[in-house]
Amino acid sequence: MANLFTNLAGITSPNPFWLASAPPTNSGYQIMKAFDAGWGGAVWKTLGVPVVNVSSRYGALNYRDTRMMGLNNIELITDRPLKDNLKEIEEVKKYFPKHAVIASLMVETREQWHQIVKDAENAGADGLELNFGCPHGMCERGMGSAVGQEPHVLKTIVGWVKEVATTPVIVKLTPNITDITVPAVAASQGGGDAISLINTIQSLTGVDIDNFVPYPVVDGKSTHGGYCGPAVKPIALNMVKECARHPEVKIPISGIGGIENWRDAVEHILLGASSVQVCTAVMHYGFGIIREMVAGLEQYMDEKGFQTLDEMVGRAVPNVQNWENLNLKYKVVADINADKCIGCQLCYTACDDGAHQAIGLVEGSRVPEIIEENCVGCNLCSLVCPVEDCITMVRRDDGSEDLTWAERTAAGDIPNTFNDQRGGGVGHYVPEPKEGLKKN
Repeated sequence: MANLFTNLAGITSPNPFWLASAPPTNSGYQIMKAFDAGWGGAVWKTLGVPVVNVSSRYGALNYRDTRMMGLNNIELITDRPLKDNLKEIEEVKKYFPKHAVIASLMVETREQWHQIVKDAENAGADGLELNFGCPHGMCERGMGSAVGQEPHVLKTIVGWVKEVATTPVIVKLTPNITDITVPAVAASQGGGDAISLINTIQSLTGVDIDNFVPYPVVDGKSTHGGYCGPAVKPIALNMVKECARHPEVKIPISGIGGIENWRDAVEHILLGASSVQVCTAVMHYGFGIIREMVAGLEQYMDEKGFQTLDEMVGRAVPNVQNWENLNLKYKVVADINADKCIGCQLCYTACDDGAHQAIGLVEGSRVPEIIEENCVGCNLCSLVCPVEDCITMVRRDDGSEDLTWAERTAAGDIPNTFNDQRGGGVGHYVPEPKEGLKKN
C-alpha cells in the first residue's frame, strides 16, 4: 500500500494535499472541517494588518460547457483581527496535531516581521509561508508581488524572518515575472527552507460590454485581479519544473496552480513538487473532492510501484530538455480509425487551414484520409478530434537514429547565427525566401 506521508522541509502531514492560503482557509472552522474530510494540511489565509475588502470580489472565465475554467479575484489578505486568527490556529493544532498548519504572513517592516513570526509560532503553526505573490491591492502598497519581483528585497526579508523563525520558512513566489528561477534562487540564498508556486497571475477575465467596465464590478469600476483555476495549470507546471531543475534552487517545492484532481497533483509531483496546494477547486466543488484525490493518488502509486512520495518527486524532470536537444529523426504521422470517425471533418478543416494540408476528403465518404507524405506529425488533428482515440499518432522511424539541432549546429550543417547569453540557445537558421505560394 502506498504511503502518502509528506515531509516538506520538516513540515509533515498525512498526505501531500494542502489547502492554499485563500478564502477556504479563512477560519479555524473551515480548516477543521477540511481536516475532517481528509486534507493533510492548510496554509492559513494571509495574516497581517487586517484590511477592508470590497464587494464584489470574483470574476470567472467560462469556456463552452466548462464553468469557472479560470477564476479572477480581487480579494486581499485577512479582514479578521490577528488575535482571532492566532487563537484559532492554536485551537486547530489542539484537535489535529498531526496535520500541517502553516501561517501565511505579509507585513512591511523588519520589526513587524519579527513580531508576527513569533506570534504565529507561539500559536502553534508548524511553518510559515511568506506571501510574496499577491498581484493586486497589496503590491500597490509595496508588499506581495512587489517584493516577489525584486529578488534583492525578497532575499532581505527572508533574512529578517530567519533571524527569529524556529519553524520552516516557505517563500511563496509570484508568476508575474520573466524568469521564475530568479526569485527562487534569491529565496534559497536568503535562507528559505522551501518555495511554493505559483501565486495568482495578473488578469482581467472579461468586460461588461454594455456598461464598459471589467468584471468583477465594484460600484461601476473594477481593477486587475489574480487569475487561478484549471486554466493556469500549464503555466504552473512549467514554472515548477524550471525551479526543480535549476542547480541553485536547492530547496523543496510546494506546487500550486490548477490542481482539481489526483492527476493534476501527480503532474506537479513528477515535475518536482513535494506537496501540492489547492484553492479554486475547493471554492468550486467543496472540501469533499479530497476523497477522490487521495484514493486516486494511492491507486496510481500502487500501479506504478511507488511506495513513498519521495520516489515520485521530480521523476519527469530529466525528460524535459531544451528544444535543441530533441531528436529530429523521430517521426510520427496521424492515423484515422474509420470505424470511430463520425464524419465531422473538423480534422480536415484544422489541417487544411491551420497546419500542413495533410488530410484529404475522399469522394463519396465522410471519413477523411491522411496524406502521409505531407504529414509532419504535428498532432493538431488528434487534438481537435471530438472522438477519443479516433486519431492516433503512429511512429514511422525505426528508432535507430538520433540527431539533434545542437548536433547539426556543431557539425556545421546549420549556421550558428544566434548565441543565447544564458547558454541555452545553439543557433538560429533563417531559410532562403521561396517564390510564390502553393498548397502542398
